[in-house]
Amino acid sequence: MSDEYTPPDEPLKIVHQDHELLLVDKPAGLLSVPGKGAHLADCLLSRIQAVFPDALLVHRLDRDTSGIMVFAMTPHAQRHLGLQFEKRQVKKAYVARVWGRVADREGTVDLPLIVDWPNRPKQHVCFENGKPAITDWKVLKYEEQATRVRLFPQTGRSHQLRVHMKEIGHPILGDPFYAEGEARNALRLMLHAESLRLRHPDGGKGLTFKAKCPF
Repeated sequence: MSDEYTPPDEPLKIVHQDHELLLVDKPAGLLSVPGKGAHLADCLLSRIQAVFPDALLVHRLDRDTSGIMVFAMTPHAQRHLGLQFEKRQVKKAYVARVWGRVADREGTVDLPLIVDWPNRPKQHVCFENGKPAITDWKVLKYEEQATRVRLFPQTGRSHQLRVHMKEIGHPILGDPFYAEGEARNALRLMLHAESLRLRHPDGGKGLTFKAKCPF
């Protein structure tokens, strides 16, 4: 992640749209919401609202993470979805390529997180003041110097997956904050939000939406 912000110039990838929901596949390198300053104004939210003026923010992904995001098309849907996220009813799955060979086939990381104030936006583990953060993970495939894993966050802390993988000794490839040396030398952050399972705000039916992993 360089200091310069050069977001990808590509058309919106719409995964699903109806009267309450809009699901899109966010490209890596694009902010979810505007940053501070005019140079950080270009973001997924502004691009979406240029086409769908009624679209409302529900959650966000890190700039360097790609994948599925849901937006609400009505205030009712925004409240409904917001509560689902708050109550941890939304099921999320990510794909990541992490450094090294992960010994176990699956596991859980349970480490509380808090912002690292002198180094923000970085986060770090803090057992005294950190907020609970839990990630389940499963190995998908072993590569030469890396392991492909699927990550299932039970909580939604900032940078949660990135810090948790670093803490078990397997930082996500290409992570500008938490990877070092060779692990950092990837073309992008190798983290992709693959699927979201949620209840439709109109009727409550359970639905799963997916965005194919680009790496």
